[in-house]
Amino acid sequence: QMVCNFAKLELYGGVTTIRTVGGLKDFDTRLRNEIKAGKKTGPMILAANEGITVEGGHMAGSVARVARNNEEAKRFVEASYAQGVDLVKLMITGGVLDAKEKGVPGEMKMPEDMIQTICKKAHQLGLLTSAHVESTEGVKAALRNGVDSIEHGAKPDQEMMELFKEKKAFLITTLSPALPFALFDPSVSKVDDTQLFNGKMVFDGIVECSKAALENHIPVGLGNDVGCPWITQYDFYRELVYFHKYVGVTNGFAIYTATLQNAILAGISDITGSIDAGKQADMIVVKENPLDDLNALKNIELVFTKGKMVHPKIKRDKEIEQRLDVFCK
Repeated sequence: QMVCNFAKLELYGGVTTIRTVGGLKDFDTRLRNEIKAGKKTGPMILAANEGITVEGGHMAGSVARVARNNEEAKRFVEASYAQGVDLVKLMITGGVLDAKEKGVPGEMKMPEDMIQTICKKAHQLGLLTSAHVESTEGVKAALRNGVDSIEHGAKPDQEMMELFKEKKAFLITTLSPALPFALFDPSVSKVDDTQLFNGKMVFDGIVECSKAALENHIPVGLGNDVGCPWITQYDFYRELVYFHKYVGVTNGFAIYTATLQNAILAGISDITGSIDAGKQADMIVVKENPLDDLNALKNIELVFTKGKMVHPKIKRDKEIEQRLDVFCK
């Protein structure tokens, strides 16, 4: 029921398609099928179900299964395929909250041979792979071994950019989860000095990686990592605002990235992502023009999903609104 409610909130927030990269058991594929059958209300879902991690790795035991060796990792890919997933998620490095010391928020956790094993098996089954990565070393290891999309990113260098191009991989920028750790006052975010330092390091790395990718004509999409502190299921619009504000893109490019570009990268641009003849009627209605101010996307009047009209009903978290609105100006 919780997952169903979250999906409904995503739709109310204007998200007509969502790519879930790490979830509880097989809840996401089950809900995807129920929405497709008209039994539940929510966006179209591209689901990975549980991710694959290692002992002591990112999200171990929550939204990722622990692979103790390559054979077990391969079996997890096969099990995910049997559940009907749309992609496979790897947890290659640690994150901000995993790090025990300053300067190591993206510490390598998954061995390169396991990354390669997972990607090879997934590709044999016709599935794309996506990886949580928050260090330069981790991004390059992921790309070398077959990962198709990097979630988050890290401080770029020329080798990384060349690998993106060589492997025809893409980057999913996620500023929303890093921003509170990096820019909130610690008395609000409740982080210690190490987490604050690492949060700033990850946030800056994501911004720099996004800028470098765009400069090098590497495809960039947008995600917001719902489930992290200070992120709700209804305010994806903030990611567009941050993309404009911190990466320096135009309002129009931010909207394009969140819609058609995301659809292209997900492999569904023939179905959705733009308003065209023959595609699903997925769209939103807002009062103000988001080309003038992306914050217009906050107040959605109507959502259309596959042509069906939905009237959004959102109960907003006042504290989150108060804390985050400051960074959307």
